[in-house]
Amino acid sequence: MRILTFIIILFITILYVNPADGKVYLTKDDALKKAFPDAVIDRKTLFLSDEDVKRVESLSGVKVESKILTYYIAMENGGVIGYAFFGSHIVRTKPEVYMVIINPDGSLNHIKILAFYEPEEYLPPKRWFEQFNGKVLDDNLWTKRGISAVTGATLSANGITQEVRKALAVFQIMILKKED
Repeated sequence: MRILTFIIILFITILYVNPADGKVYLTKDDALKKAFPDAVIDRKTLFLSDEDVKRVESLSGVKVESKILTYYIAMENGGVIGYAFFGSHIVRTKPEVYMVIINPDGSLNHIKILAFYEPEEYLPPKRWFEQFNGKVLDDNLWTKRGISAVTGATLSANGITQEVRKALAVFQIMILKKED
């Protein structure tokens, strides 16, 4: 009985002294409201064929993990004002959840981190994310090319850059294609 009590006390002590890293900044709904405060938002689902996956991977240079993708269209005054893609990826051993906002012309509007479960020092600063604004999918949209690297947050920077490339490729291939 004493050993069981000791184990329970030890577990509780470890839990409170060493809380799990990670923080949720925004929910998906809150992020959409902040990005498009006055817009009507419509949820859409894409089903990628094997050929679509190959095209996205070829254009983005990034592996596609799922053939089912959800995105959101924001409309105001009868016109599209933007698109939102949500996703997550593992940074080191824990996830980062993000939102990518794409302008109707295919340029990147901005990136928002919704949750980050690694230690905060592995998250690039806000100004680092701002360098993506207005960028398009091209050969400069890689870290150490057109995107600055971040000391101490290399895995986060590389990971989010790859995720942005993938979202922009899906947008070009699957959404702009439909609108033509």
